[in-house]
This record gives sequence, C-alpha cells and structure tokens, in this order.
Amino acid sequence: MKKLILVISCLLCMISCTEAKKEKNKKPQGAMAHSVGKINELSVVVENNLWKSNVGDVVREYFGAEVPGLPQEEPLFSMRQMPEAAFYGMARKNRTFLWIKKDKTAKSGYSKLTNKFATPQVGAVITGANDEEIVALLKKHNETIVSYFKSIETKEKQTRIKKSLEKIPQLQKKLGIKVTIPTAYRIAKEEDAFFWIRKDIQNGSMNLMIYELPLGTISKDSNTISSIVKMRDSIGKVKIPTSAVGKFITEEAYAPYLYETKLDNKFTFETKGTWEIKDRFMAGPFVNYAIEDVDNNRLLVLEGFVFAPSANKRDNMFELEAIIKSIKFDKN
Repeated sequence: MKKLILVISCLLCMISCTEAKKEKNKKPQGAMAHSVGKINELSVVVENNLWKSNVGDVVREYFGAEVPGLPQEEPLFSMRQMPEAAFYGMARKNRTFLWIKKDKTAKSGYSKLTNKFATPQVGAVITGANDEEIVALLKKHNETIVSYFKSIETKEKQTRIKKSLEKIPQLQKKLGIKVTIPTAYRIAKEEDAFFWIRKDIQNGSMNLMIYELPLGTISKDSNTISSIVKMRDSIGKVKIPTSAVGKFITEEAYAPYLYETKLDNKFTFETKGTWEIKDRFMAGPFVNYAIEDVDNNRLLVLEGFVFAPSANKRDNMFELEAIIKSIKFDKN
C-alpha cells in the first residue's frame, strides 16, 4: 500500500510540474506577435487590377523612388504586392505595410495603424471611392507615410545592432559622445579628435568617420553646399589614405543633396552624395551629418561611406545612417 501511495504521489508531482511548465511557456492572452521582414521591405496590399493601373504606377513612383545619393538606381523600399485575400496570417506580421482599399461605401481618407497585427509595426491605409481619389491621397500623404516607415526601420536596425555592440570608450573620452556600433566594425585610425571606423564586406568596405571642427566651419547661406564639400574634402584628402594618384574627395559632376534635420535634439546638416578618387576609377555613396554642438562650441561631423563596386549599397548606407542616428551627447 505504501508503495502504491508513493507511485501515485510521484505521478501527481510529474503532472503538476508538466502543467506548470506549460503555463510558463504559454503566451499571455492577447500578447502581440513580433513583426517580421527584412529591413526596407514593404508589403503593398492592393488588388491586382489596381496594381496594374495608374494606382500601382503612383505607388511605385513614391515608394519605389530612387534613393538619393547612390551611384546606381535603388528603390526606397523593396515592395511585395498582394491582394487583400492574401493578407492574413504571417503576411500580416510584416513590420510595414501599405493597404489600399477601393470602396464606394467606406469613408475616403488616410489613416495610420500602429502595432495593429504585430509589434513593432506601422501600417498606412488609403481608402478611396475610385482610382482618382486613391491617387490624390497617395500624392498628398506619401512623404508622411515614407517618414513613418523609415523611422520604424531605423529603430528596428538599431535594435538589431544593439544585440552585439563594439565597445569604443575613446569616443566618449575624447569626443564626449556615445554611438551604437556593431562588433563587425574596427578602428582603422584614431587621433585626438578624429576616428575612422570600418567594416569589411564582400569586395569592399563600410566606413564611418567621426571628427570635430570649429563651429562656424559651415556657412548658413547660399554657399552651404560648397562649404560642406570644402570641409569634407579637406578632411578626406588628409585622413583617408590613397595612392599617390588621386585623393578622397566629393564627386565633382553633381552637387550633393542637402537636408536639415536634428540629431539628439541638435541642429544638423544632412548631406548625401558620391565620393570619388580621381584617376583610380573608385567611387561610392556617402552621407554626412554635421551637428552644431553649441554647448561645446564645435561642429561634430559623422560621415558614412561605402566602397562596394558593382554591388547594391542601399542597405549598407541605411546601416551607417542608423549607427549615426544613435548618437548621444554627454550632458554638460
């Protein structure tokens, strides 16, 4: 009898432990699934006939537009189109989606969906009674939608970067900043107020320069672009080693793209263009962020550039931008 009681007790204990384990592994009721997808991959939910019409042309015009500053044409997003009937299950878990609805009975307009089917996730819904209304809404809201999509993609890239960080305490010690940099990068050159950090990739490299200059280096007038070009060329010629033939400079045939933005709440010039080494037939894209650090009376410059002949560079440049946008200044 004692043996029987002991066996029953052991069985009950095993059942109890198994149930406890199941409860522990069970997702909380209502828990949101994690979003999926490659960086800069956009799901476009629209019926096939609309995708082949003027509506599809407008979507491709704005969301497949050429990325500024790249030496070859590459789209803002890699788009995957599907009809609404296919938009279920795993398809709804993509981090970004553009949902276009043609419905005469529904209210026309644009709306933003945040974490609707997964997290993190941003969806944009365009509803119109006819093709003309849908096209008009796309033209009106495309910049806002692209901004939302790029913002969440940058945050996702930064989250992935944080999983394996390279520790460079010298950045904080010498420049008073913190930047999230992946372990695949290494310091190629370090001086008092200059860092060249690089990552080897297939048939090329990804590069990050960080340096400081006097606050008034860049003029805020009609000569802004030329003063930025002069600034980066003066640094590139000296700091980036090349052969005796040619120097690392801004490509001269086309003027770079200039934008104004903020990094860590500081006014910033954002410049995108192409670098070249003359007479060596070497070139590639760059993005330059010149941050006005008024508190420390300096201009802090972070520039990313890529050398990868005959390869697509959109995602390489996006990684460099995500790294740069992670910058945090020490508080005075």
